[in-house]
Parts: sequence; structure tokens; C-alpha cells
Amino acid sequence: PAGYVHPLAVQVMREAGVEIAQQFSKHIREFLPPQGTPPDLIISVCGNAEKECPLFPGPVERWHWPFDDPYHAAGSDEQRLAEFRRVRDEIKAKIESGLVSVR
Repeated sequence: PAGYVHPLAVQVMREAGVEIAQQFSKHIREFLPPQGTPPDLIISVCGNAEKECPLFPGPVERWHWPFDDPYHAAGSDEQRLAEFRRVRDEIKAKIESGLVSVR
């Protein structure tokens, strides 16, 4: 894990009223006993996560939503920012679509 959230992700989430500046990426070990409590649900969101992320031990439901990773966006600063906004809005639409029910 990189250990931080991309600054453009922080910016676009702040625009949406969600503060994530103090969040950081975590290693899977933090969610395994004895350090942590395993989750009931894992949602991976970047295109390569389904292949690259390891299997999670135990009874966990796993969903994969293959959004583009805006980290890899090319172009000007404004074009990259627009890509982060687009992906943010796609994730929001997926959650609000009613197709998702999280326990």
C-alpha cells in the first residue's frame, strides 16, 4: 500500500462534502486476526484488483466493481482532475442505484 490517499482524490471527495485527508491505505494483514476483525464484505474498485488482490481467508463476500483507476489518468492537471471527478461520480451512482445493499 502507498500509505496515503492521492491528493486529487482528497480534493474531489472534499468537493462532495466527504473529508478523506486523514485516511490512508492499509495492508490486508491489518484486517486479519489477531490484529483486526475480518470484514463481512470486500468491494474492490479498480480494474486490476480482482486479479491482483489476494484471496481473503474466511467467510467474506467479495464484490468487484471495475472502475477505471484515475491515478493513471494522463493529460493536463484539469483533465486529470476531471477523471477523478468522473470516477467519483460513477462510484456514487453505483451506490445510489439501488443495486447495492450493504448489510
